[in-house]
Amino acid sequence: MTLLSPPDKSSRSAAERQTGWRRRISVAVLGLLGLSIAAFLAGYVLFAIHVSSIVADPEVKADGIVVLTGGRERVSGALELLQGGRARRLLISGVHPATTPRQIIQLTESEDTIFTCCVDLDRRAKNTIGNAEESRKWAEKHGFHSLIVVTSAYHMPRGILELRRAMPEMRFLPYPIFARELNLPHWYAKATTMKLLMREYVKYIVAWLRSGVEPAPREATAASNLTAKP
Repeated sequence: MTLLSPPDKSSRSAAERQTGWRRRISVAVLGLLGLSIAAFLAGYVLFAIHVSSIVADPEVKADGIVVLTGGRERVSGALELLQGGRARRLLISGVHPATTPRQIIQLTESEDTIFTCCVDLDRRAKNTIGNAEESRKWAEKHGFHSLIVVTSAYHMPRGILELRRAMPEMRFLPYPIFARELNLPHWYAKATTMKLLMREYVKYIVAWLRSGVEPAPREATAASNLTAKP
């Protein structure tokens, strides 16, 4: 009869240490994952509170007005500011190619004269990045140094972020628009509003990360101009 030899203590000790390390690594990874999720959700709550509490100053005044299109309420709010003498010109950025000035006038019930003299339409921008770039060209053309930004309250942080990236020297004054159906002051009471804010929060994070990685278009152009000089 052959007796089995006892297990090697050194091998058993090494296996126990390896198992212990794996357990500690798993706990650390789960801990970091939990902290990341908690930080993400906390940021979302702070984002929602911020966009639901932005206050529009009725006495705001600047050189120009930029409205980032997406709804009649945004354009109407911007036209009211223009008619009230709060700026010299208005740019409606991201207008659909098939939309005519007459349709906008009828939809917003604005005055023909103010629209004809002082409103410009941008049909090139397809997203917020494009809004910022076209707004920069328009502001430089007219020599503006301050802009009132009109857009939905939930879109304001990302809109301002992209605009500042395109025009770091410009002064921006937010004029948020609150859609009644969203009920932003009570954003937590409506599932559709919470989902909308979550999507916008994720887009804002992506834009913020991109702004720290990609050079601004204007900076890239300036750099190429410098290298092109003899």
